[in-house]
Amino acid sequence: MQITALIIFIITYLGIIFNKLPFLNLNRKTSAYVGSVLMVLFGVISFEDAIKSIDFNTIALLLGMMIIISVLQTEGFFTLISRKTMSSAKNASRLLFLIVFITGVASAFLVNDAVVLLFTPVIINICRKSSLDPVPFLLGEIFSSNAGSLMTVTGNPQNMIIGIASGISYGKFMFYMLPIALVSMFIIVWIVKRTNRDIFIQNRQITATYDDSQTYNPKSMRAVLAVFVLVICGFFFGKIFHLSIPVIALIGSVLSIMVSRSDSKEIFKGVDFSLLLFFASLFIIVAAVKQSGVLNAVFDLSLQPNNVSILIIFVLSLVLSQLLSNVPYTILVLPIFTAANSSILWLSLAASSTLAGNLTVVGAMANLIVLEQAEKEGIKITPHKFYRPALLITVLTCLFAVIMLMIY
Repeated sequence: MQITALIIFIITYLGIIFNKLPFLNLNRKTSAYVGSVLMVLFGVISFEDAIKSIDFNTIALLLGMMIIISVLQTEGFFTLISRKTMSSAKNASRLLFLIVFITGVASAFLVNDAVVLLFTPVIINICRKSSLDPVPFLLGEIFSSNAGSLMTVTGNPQNMIIGIASGISYGKFMFYMLPIALVSMFIIVWIVKRTNRDIFIQNRQITATYDDSQTYNPKSMRAVLAVFVLVICGFFFGKIFHLSIPVIALIGSVLSIMVSRSDSKEIFKGVDFSLLLFFASLFIIVAAVKQSGVLNAVFDLSLQPNNVSILIIFVLSLVLSQLLSNVPYTILVLPIFTAANSSILWLSLAASSTLAGNLTVVGAMANLIVLEQAEKEGIKITPHKFYRPALLITVLTCLFAVIMLMIY
């Protein structure tokens, strides 16, 4: 049984790493789904245990946030905010600063993958109209979407998983991660400018105007935004009313749909249900592997709430996030951190897995989304252009995070 579990696990993660397998119609999401079914089919884990292994709190939180984001998108909120903020950029340096901080802050509350999906076309449009090379600005978006998402439990999928598993409150998580995220964004601006001096020394003026054909219903949009603000407040104070973060997200999604004037079909088109299946499948695969005992040496790793363990976590994250991507890596190591049951170690996992996502193209899903969108627009981000700032940013942000976590 251990050999069977190991073979399925390796094949599944190869599909996740490379986003395809030879002669098979499999990408990252379908690889995980097929792997989970094979674990049940070959008796590595029973169907009942497979269902029990799925963390439905995480699934519910992600679903609720995706629906809220989709409602905001159909109401034109992202188009409006992009137009307003990008039109205020007067030169290349200010444009980079705005992109980094708007993307970072938006990613903290609206899930970074969705933010880059919506902001990337806007950035490309502004750069082209201003005769600017869009690559440095897209890189700023990539790095800040990861760094900014560290700020809150709802910033990225791995934070959601960690927040639910650890029980750390929304406010406490943000209190510890906010300084790391903000300083990281300043580091990103500095490094991107230093590695693209030819563009920023000239500091060309931005003359582009933002065109969009989407109309807005101010009354409806204000109602949806009011719900979103209530949801964020609920994340902070929900415990007073005995409401968990996933329940608050689901309530917010229902209220968003009710107050919106957008077609419900359009709203649900914006929800990536295949991503929910991907997460559920990963939970099953990890549970099956753990139950089989094939990776006991990994799961038996003992961590203590001390500086040595914090360093070990960052090293593991920097290596394994590149091999597995940060979300699958986080799910894989959950049993280790559940056993350790330490807030500082959970926070170290959140910081390390998120910031490590900036090191390589496959480190985080947001990276791949931006690169794929750029390529469709004929924009090539070469390995040299990506890795030159990526290495410096990852080293500096991780170093700062380690120092802060050791101080905590």
